Amino acid sequence: MVLDAAREYRTACPGMGCTKIYRLVAGKLGGTGRVPGRDSFTELLRENGLMVRMRRRRHYRTTYSDHNYRKYKNLIKGVVPSRPNQIWVADITYVETDEGVCYLSLVTDAYSHKIVGWALGPTLETRYPLEALRMALAQVPESSLPFLIHHSDRGCQYCSYEYVGELKKRNIGISMTQSGDPLENAVAERANGILKTEWLYKMKLRTRSECRRELERIIRFYNEERPHMSIGWQTPEKVHSQEGPQRRCWRNPWERRLANKNISLEEDVGLDNDNHIGDSVNQIRDTEGKV
Repeated sequence: MVLDAAREYRTACPGMGCTKIYRLVAGKLGGTGRVPGRDSFTELLRENGLMVRMRRRRHYRTTYSDHNYRKYKNLIKGVVPSRPNQIWVADITYVETDEGVCYLSLVTDAYSHKIVGWALGPTLETRYPLEALRMALAQVPESSLPFLIHHSDRGCQYCSYEYVGELKKRNIGISMTQSGDPLENAVAERANGILKTEWLYKMKLRTRSECRRELERIIRFYNEERPHMSIGWQTPEKVHSQEGPQRRCWRNPWERRLANKNISLEEDVGLDNDNHIGDSVNQIRDTEGKV
């Protein structure tokens, strides 16, 4: 029973880590008394060939920032969202098929990590990121849009007159990274990475149509079933209906070094401070310039 459940989740998400599969299986079968400890469960996966298998893939460039469009300032540096639809992050990644490479445009909510909009196209034309944006916009009341900030890299698609015009028409704040550092758009980069390493790199996609069908399934699983450590082992869909701080279940190396020195992260670093968007949105826009 445990092995069957593990196989089911491994099939649904070929690259998901053992700990996440363990939590899903434990949640599904916890009342049966048949779920082993985490280490024994990991060994069970290893013995049955259910560990993650990595495949090398070539890389495609998706960001072209050497253009003459206006590049906007970073409005979200140091800001932690406290509810959904306060910050959306956008990015483009690639998917390989036998018919050729496809480009996947994503819009992700920075609070819940839910993918709220996506589009797949054979080129890097602005029409596909714009399609993803409009999918996301269709889910949000017009009255809440003036409190929303859209954050992206400085790629030509996001700086284009058409894309910026759509944001301005909706009275949405425009924020962009200031360098090529992926940490400036970490939530978007993480969503891209999860889709690629846990699914797309493990798949042999024949056609672009097949790719689109698989992405519909994958994004549904990502939003509704996959637990995320950054939001307390919850799913993005569940968190998207919540408000307030989310418990993060991991520490980066810098935080671990501080913890080893017995430094209180809450008091000295301010990980749990009130640096949320809320009333501060208007203050940010007053200083940086509302667009």
